Amino acid sequence: MIMESASAQFGIVLVTAASAAEAEAIARTLVQEKLAACVNLMPIRSIYTWQNEVHHEEEWQLVIKTDLSQFSRLEERVRSLHSYEVPEIIALPILAGSPAYLAWMAEQTGGVGSGE
Repeated sequence: MIMESASAQFGIVLVTAASAAEAEAIARTLVQEKLAACVNLMPIRSIYTWQNEVHHEEEWQLVIKTDLSQFSRLEERVRSLHSYEVPEIIALPILAGSPAYLAWMAEQTGGVGSGE
């Protein structure tokens, strides 16, 4: 069974980081502070324009699973830990998901279903 309507409170936040160490530090902090249920880290290659120059960089992509009601706090925390002047911090809603997984996400982030 797929849970659809209640899952809209959950989302994926994408953040890129300059190094594995920075990505791991951000991920660990977000999970420890219950701003994220889980964070996946992947090495990526990014091509982008910054200050009128095209850059080709090795970066780390953080895929952050969270309760979107905490987005403001999560964004603030990422900014405080991040080395970039303008870090990528974008949220995508989860439109549907496994009820058991979404309940686990809620429990990990202190949301609905966590018993709080």
